[in-house]
Amino acid sequence: MKRQRRPRKASRRQLASGEAWDDEIEEIQKTPADEPDETGWKTSTAHMAGLSRLVRAGVWALVASGPVLGTLAFLSSSAPAQGAAKPVARTASASPVGPAGFAELFVATYLQAGQGTERVLAPYYSGAVALAVKPGTRTVTQSTVIASREVQPGYWAVTVAANVTAHDDKGKSERRSVQYFRVGIQTTGQAGTEQGDTTVGYAATSLPAQVASPTALKPGDLAYETDRGSSSADPSVETARGFLAAYLTGTTELDRYTSPGTRLQAISPAPYAALKVTGVQDDSLGAGQQKVPADGTVLHQHVQVDATDQAGSPVSLSYALTLKSRAGRWEVASVDDAPAIRASSPPSAAPHTTTPSPDEAAATPSLSPSNS
Repeated sequence: MKRQRRPRKASRRQLASGEAWDDEIEEIQKTPADEPDETGWKTSTAHMAGLSRLVRAGVWALVASGPVLGTLAFLSSSAPAQGAAKPVARTASASPVGPAGFAELFVATYLQAGQGTERVLAPYYSGAVALAVKPGTRTVTQSTVIASREVQPGYWAVTVAANVTAHDDKGKSERRSVQYFRVGIQTTGQAGTEQGDTTVGYAATSLPAQVASPTALKPGDLAYETDRGSSSADPSVETARGFLAAYLTGTTELDRYTSPGTRLQAISPAPYAALKVTGVQDDSLGAGQQKVPADGTVLHQHVQVDATDQAGSPVSLSYALTLKSRAGRWEVASVDDAPAIRASSPPSAAPHTTTPSPDEAAATPSLSPSNS
């Protein structure tokens, strides 16, 4: 009996599902086969049903592929871009400022040190030193660096010029000529760069070496061949006198003596109370020519003056001026940076060396046996 009931139940289910399927078919058949939409296109029922199945399939495909696409996106974002430029480490440019300043301090301290005070050199030079000179025999009134060259990365050769004054046992002082000392300065960390790194370190590799002075130059001839003296009868001299008086004493306005459009300012506050012209040279052709030439003519002057300060003391100065003529008068067009020299006669070099005096030779420090 049980085996006969099962087929009946199965057949009943198949019949019910078949009837439901027939009902759906009847609903579909009741729908017009061809019904135009608002746009005028005709859509068939079978076409719309197939399109609906296709859309459902596409949605399920996207849902199923979501994890795969997410993994691919993560991997692509973490991988380095092929066309991206790799960052380049910035290299700090070497600067001689630090080594130069350290060398200047070292030389000044060295010149004033002596026997028994070698410890003052420890911040600059860690080697064992025994100085033979008496402390205080030499003092430095002024020093400056005149040359600095990086001979190896982080290693500098620095030359220091110093005004040295010698002192004897009787308390008498004598000013020596300018002396020159070269010293090797080694740098560590970020040393020698423009970055303010607190790890920068400097150290002298030896005691200073006294060297000869740089080559002395004899100045070339100035390009002012005509001597005007200090005559007040010359219009160009009068213009220079009035302009420099206004420039240095502030008694009058500069505009009275300058060309239109020239931007010059008087020194403020005025450092001098009075001015006297002591000599004028220019590059004009005729010494006796005093008439102002045609407009636009250019004249270069070299003017020497004695300016008296507020205390009544005269100070000698010289100025290079460029004048231009306009409307029958000379006007100052510029205050030149330096006097003009002849292009055909460059400065000539004359060798010059400084030989230490017997006192200076005796003051030369000696090294201890450990350094020899």
